[in-house]
Amino acid sequence: MIDTNILYYMIDEKDRLTKDVSALVFDIENSLYVSAETVKELVVAHRHKHLLQHRWKTTDDLVKAVRKNYNLTILPVDINVVHRMARLQINEAEEHHDPSDHIIIAHAITMNMPLISSDRKFPFYREQGLDLVSNF
Repeated sequence: MIDTNILYYMIDEKDRLTKDVSALVFDIENSLYVSAETVKELVVAHRHKHLLQHRWKTTDDLVKAVRKNYNLTILPVDINVVHRMARLQINEAEEHHDPSDHIIIAHAITMNMPLISSDRKFPFYREQGLDLVSNF
């Protein structure tokens, strides 16, 4: 599973991916997944921060491109993910209060999938079952 920052780098800033992560995400033999929460984050960023508007004029075009052009399967957030997020111990020491991050972490744990991310607050969640592949 790939985090929002990794998907953004895949789309627009490939040079921000480490050599190992780049090899993983651009190998067409690998199955790549994103949480629907990741796609939601990109839609919100496109609408409010104008992120990736140089690539797609509408948020619908962005969603279609993610599904079609990046070898990704978008996984829905189901009740099991919500329950896992509700049980997640939050990284209070680093003030990690981003609910989208918490859903993505819970999604990866629930699906028993490694999560590729550049977020330096994520290693905290390894003790709770997160298999983290760091892009740093």
